[in-house]
Amino acid sequence: MNNQQVHIAIAILYQKNKFLMQLRDNIPGILYPGYWALFGGHIEPGETPDVALKREILEEIGYDLPPFIEFGCYRDERVVRHVFHAPLLVELNQLVLNEGWDMGLLAPEDIHQGNCYSQNAGEVRPLGAMHQKIMLDFIEKNST
Repeated sequence: MNNQQVHIAIAILYQKNKFLMQLRDNIPGILYPGYWALFGGHIEPGETPDVALKREILEEIGYDLPPFIEFGCYRDERVVRHVFHAPLLVELNQLVLNEGWDMGLLAPEDIHQGNCYSQNAGEVRPLGAMHQKIMLDFIEKNST
C-alpha cells in the first residue's frame, strides 16, 4: 500500500453562471502551482468528504457552506477528488482568501479556453487540467 491515493473534497461554487476558483500559490512541490483550481482540500483521517469540505471551505475563504450536493468522484493515479457543488450566496468581497494567490469568479468562456486573468498575479494563468475537466462536465450537465 505504498502508493496510497490521497482523498480530497472540493467544491464547485457558482453565482450567476460564474464559478469561484482559487489561483493556487505558485510554490514548487504543490499540485498545480500557480494554476486556477477549485477550493477544497485533504480529507483528514476519520472525516467524511462532506465534513472535510465544510471545514476546508471555511478555512480557505471563510464561507459557511449552504446545503451542498455531491457531483461526482474523479480519480487519477495520485488523487481521488470528491466533488460537490453549492451556490455562492455572498459577494466576492465578503470572502476572505486565507489560502492561495488569488480567487475569482470565472465565466464558462474562461473555463472553456482554459485560462483566466488574475489581478493579483498580473497575468493570465492556466486552469489545472483535472479542474477544467470537472468544470466542463458540470457546465455541460447543467446547461439547458
